[in-house]
Amino acid sequence: MSGTLRGLKGIGTLSLIFILLLIVQMISPFLGWDDPEVEEGFVIDEVTNGLGGPACLEWVSNYDLLVCDRDGGTIKLLNFDIDSNGWNWTPTDSSFTLLTNLHEPHDILILDDHILISERGKLTRINQTNLDQTLNQASRWAVIDGVPTGNHQTNNLDIMPNGTVIWHAGSTCNICDEVDERNAALLWVDSSTGEHGILASGVRNSFHGIWVPDMGYVFSDNGRDWEGDHPPEEVNLLIAGEDYGWPDDDPEHPVPEGTIGPIATWTPHSSLNNLAYRPLDSPFPGGNHTVYATVYGSWNAIKPVGHEIVRIDFTANTSAPQGWASETSVFASDLSAPLPIAFHPSGDHLFYTNFLGDGTLYVISLN
Repeated sequence: MSGTLRGLKGIGTLSLIFILLLIVQMISPFLGWDDPEVEEGFVIDEVTNGLGGPACLEWVSNYDLLVCDRDGGTIKLLNFDIDSNGWNWTPTDSSFTLLTNLHEPHDILILDDHILISERGKLTRINQTNLDQTLNQASRWAVIDGVPTGNHQTNNLDIMPNGTVIWHAGSTCNICDEVDERNAALLWVDSSTGEHGILASGVRNSFHGIWVPDMGYVFSDNGRDWEGDHPPEEVNLLIAGEDYGWPDDDPEHPVPEGTIGPIATWTPHSSLNNLAYRPLDSPFPGGNHTVYATVYGSWNAIKPVGHEIVRIDFTANTSAPQGWASETSVFASDLSAPLPIAFHPSGDHLFYTNFLGDGTLYVISLN
């Protein structure tokens, strides 16, 4: 009996060691990234910290930046000003918490007569557009509720030229057949009535999307875990009504028959998430169709990957998928866990935050 007990204890010890090693693998890619590097001619400066778990950055004027804190359930307004030396990136006393009591807010969309907030599993509407302290007391209600969440949640919001809202909804799992067709999809939404449907399917986890002039709506999509070098992270061009392959995009069929392939790819499992379109008059390198993207990093890789900002240059090419070729290069590296990213309206500064740790906001500028 004692030998059996010793054997069971040995198995228990091995199991504990395995669990500890797995935990170390999961958190180690996000530790110790404190020596960022950026392309020559640019510099990274800290703006402020203590922003929680930032999931969105939205400039609403040259002076005001909205930050979604997914961990704290708030949206903050940071106000900046100009002094004799130019922009002073220390938040002024006019900064304040705009909204509280939200459920993991991911994005905010300000329309002509109302505001939409993407929360976990629901889309919230507020019939007010004044960005002041009264907004937190305004009535709010769920235009859409009950979208299943699991491994991923409801994410980015944007607006189509016809006024229809685009809402990203992630998959509930790594690989599965979803019970609710709204998962692993981009949804179209009538924000007045709550009517909604599938705009594009087969999109496992599209964290963010942006409009690129002369191209269309470009969105990220992160692929399945646990399959080695498959699949690469994707950047896609939206074609309404099309399927983008998940969950049928296995290593033998990376772009299953009848589905749409990516227009750009990056390191598998590196978690390419937020996108920022480079303004045409920006001093940052690029051309008329250049996008910058944060690459968060992933535990699902033996060798750490990501922790960078990449630059993606698109070029019209009739022989390339959907008519666009791409070239991707690293602009900044050795970052912590970068997630939201946004150019200042002037185009002269690029802002990003780390999601883990103390939620620090950084600005990249010409040196």
